[in-house]
Amino acid sequence: MYSDIVGALGKEWTVASAGGITGEAYVATTRQQKIFVKRNSSPFLAILSAEGIVPKLLWTKRMFNGDVLSAQQFIEGRELSPDDMKRPDVAAQLGKIHDSKELLFMLQQLNHTPVTPHLLLRQCEAYEQDETDPTIGEAVQWLKHHLPKVDEQEFVVCHSDLNHNNWIEDESGLLYLTDWDDAIIADRAFDLAMVVYSYVDETEWERWFSHYGVCVSNKLHNRMHWYAIAQTILTIYGEENDSARTEGFHVLRELMDEAYERIN
Repeated sequence: MYSDIVGALGKEWTVASAGGITGEAYVATTRQQKIFVKRNSSPFLAILSAEGIVPKLLWTKRMFNGDVLSAQQFIEGRELSPDDMKRPDVAAQLGKIHDSKELLFMLQQLNHTPVTPHLLLRQCEAYEQDETDPTIGEAVQWLKHHLPKVDEQEFVVCHSDLNHNNWIEDESGLLYLTDWDDAIIADRAFDLAMVVYSYVDETEWERWFSHYGVCVSNKLHNRMHWYAIAQTILTIYGEENDSARTEGFHVLRELMDEAYERIN
């Protein structure tokens, strides 16, 4: 089933799927070694490894069909739980990532176009044309009238998929953030909205942000709320499961009600 991977690694290796949506990640083992292998990872992986943000990159190898395999140290550990996302080390690690000039420079060299609020708004407007639920139209109009003013000079590298399952803690307590295929250059509030709105009670924000490295100003709070609404719209658009879409609309309604209380 994974004959091309085995062919690239050697017959002594046993290869199994590591799961995931793309099906391009594998766990390869011999009697002496166990590694995590991925097909066509971003060149960004090398600097993430050097910064200690992902497990150590061991090697890369080009296959006969042009695909590139990357092998990383296999971490014996566990994925974080939703409750773990409140931890100070999660906040500190995310702050380190957002403040890294090296990561930003590397992603800029890969010609990533910054994801601006205007771009997200256009994506939401495109979805609005196909959606009959009036909540979407209401939310898009709100986004349009409250477009945040952000300085692109202050944009950072954002992971853009900060689900708790993408955080791994090894047996010694070291923390890694995996699955960087959707990394973008954007306002740090884009990532922060995903974390704090999903996992951290607002009563705990001040403590969490103190470990992240910034204060929660009204301006930052408003930007996070804007991104949370935009992200929820796009999540609903990409969701095929009816119950998940219903839950998405419920979340969007709550965000809109809070928006009116906070900003209007």
